[in-house]
Amino acid sequence: MAEPVVRIPDAKVALSTASVYPESTATAFEIAARLGYDGVEVMVWNDPVSQDIDALRRLSDFHRIPILAVHAPCLLITQRVWSTDPWTKLQRARAAAEKLGASTVVVHPPFRWQRQYARDFVTGIWRMADETDVRFAVENMYPWRYRDREMLAYAPDWDVTKDDYRHFTIDLSHAATSRTDAMGMVDRMADRLGHVHLADGNGSAKDEHLVPGRGSQPCAELLERLALTGFDGHVVIEVNTRRAMSGAEREADLAEALAFTRLHLASASRGAPGTTGAPASSASPASSGPSGSPSPSPASRASGGPPQSGSHSSVPAPSAPSAPPSSSARSSRRSSAKARRR
Repeated sequence: MAEPVVRIPDAKVALSTASVYPESTATAFEIAARLGYDGVEVMVWNDPVSQDIDALRRLSDFHRIPILAVHAPCLLITQRVWSTDPWTKLQRARAAAEKLGASTVVVHPPFRWQRQYARDFVTGIWRMADETDVRFAVENMYPWRYRDREMLAYAPDWDVTKDDYRHFTIDLSHAATSRTDAMGMVDRMADRLGHVHLADGNGSAKDEHLVPGRGSQPCAELLERLALTGFDGHVVIEVNTRRAMSGAEREADLAEALAFTRLHLASASRGAPGTTGAPASSASPASSGPSGSPSPSPASRASGGPPQSGSHSSVPAPSAPSAPPSSSARSSRRSSAKARRR
């Protein structure tokens, strides 16, 4: 009888540069490399380095860690970063991703007061997605709440599954803040789930972004499902470490988040009858590195500890995005979205 084996899926675990705030973008690269993350997601914000493609490339090369995703500057505090025109921001985010080798641009739905941008958003995102291999993964948001009042700040909707997009980002902290069934949202996203922001939450009106495992969200359940379904996107740790009393405490939180993620991404599978070990077809980073050299064991990867000396010299390139759907599929999806809006 075959023995159970641990299989590490192809999904890479990245660190969002927002996770080290108020420290700098450069600090995020340093910590990600030291802890053994597979890459980083760059949050483009007020830090000049986050806006500078050449500076980002130098950081990536110096620390030997790839940039897997770019988060477009669509926060309230980044309204003037790169441009005041939202479409220009997305064009620059796409150009940055293409030049840096990132496979994904994360984008929020428009604010409700961005009326023209909001009206054209769904069709505009499809148009931009048709012009590049980079995924535009639209992220779920939440209503703004204060005491017993609620404001719908995003349009067409904070629940992005109500509209038709090629790729989605699921953020579990946002799901907690919106008091939404996160796994139900994942079900609605189905095979269009292309990117994950992993963080926990307890349903507070504040967007908490807790370390996974410290809140009430189904972080472990989501990761285990991703492993079982062969998810090929990226899982990005996007947590709030602002209250860390020291750099060591912040780093410990980020190491804990990485260990939690890798532990639950590892799924038990059995080899074929009469064999031991993983089937030949299930080759993964657990069995060999990108150049054919042995990779760290699943146990060492799950520990979140630093990589072995020189391990970042063979960091794999970001996985290629999936092929876009046919024009007939897009037409069908757009028609269904229009029917829902009516």
